[in-house]
Amino acid sequence: MKMLENRTYDELNVGDSVRVDHLVKERDLILFAEVSGDVNPVHLDEAFAANTPFKGRIAHGMFSGALISATIACELPGPGTIYIGQEMSFLRPVRLDDTISIELEVLEKLPKNRVKIATRVFNQDGKQVVDGVATVMAPTEKTAIPQPALPPISF
Repeated sequence: MKMLENRTYDELNVGDSVRVDHLVKERDLILFAEVSGDVNPVHLDEAFAANTPFKGRIAHGMFSGALISATIACELPGPGTIYIGQEMSFLRPVRLDDTISIELEVLEKLPKNRVKIATRVFNQDGKQVVDGVATVMAPTEKTAIPQPALPPISF
């Protein structure tokens, strides 16, 4: 069983980083559309999307944002982190079957346990698709917990 372990504010250093890879699949787009209510056909309808500037379906921009959030919550700083803010620019589309890399890097430690973190996402070709900066409140107490098991989802 995978453990989720945080890094406390005191353990964090400028330059600390983490990378998590994710293969974008049909299931991701459908589940994100269901949860968010964003059923824009550019994400779900190939015929519609073929007639857009993207020439095919693309993932929701905020799906990348959700993966950034998950990486902050589970990896850096990890469990107990409070998300305060996020600036984000979408530079390129993310497509089905792209393998995207979510890369976080500690940029600055601020008072009151706050931390600025670079939030970058790259596709399998090394092209940056998202650029941003998050502000979080890092945990002050060390935590290591088993990763919760999610129930199966069928649709």
